[in-house]
Amino acid sequence: MPVVRSSEGTTHEIHGTRFVSYAHPRAGSKELCAWRVEIPAGTQAPAHTVDREEIFHLLTGELLITLDGRPERVTAGDTVIINPGAALAVENPTDRAATSWVTTSVGLTAELADGTRLTPPWAN
Repeated sequence: MPVVRSSEGTTHEIHGTRFVSYAHPRAGSKELCAWRVEIPAGTQAPAHTVDREEIFHLLTGELLITLDGRPERVTAGDTVIINPGAALAVENPTDRAATSWVTTSVGLTAELADGTRLTPPWAN
């Protein structure tokens, strides 16, 4: 039984945000990836389009999530379902950090507005 201890998460930082990956193929997961996202106060991540479904659950704080041009304020306990092909932007307009848990399938890629394709290491 693969058990990933909290101290064994793999940390990546991009666009001022910290991603701590726990479930991915190198950790023993075959189909799903899961990570914690720490979003500092004042952070505005670049918009991107995902190619796989993501489940984004806000653990702490408050965020402004824009999905396909529609902004929505989400608070701790809310879950956002992001369908493949959706354009997503995440902003923390508050003065407190926010933390979320994200789950998706292995192999997720994201495309930035400028056409740059990212294959996040925490999702593969």
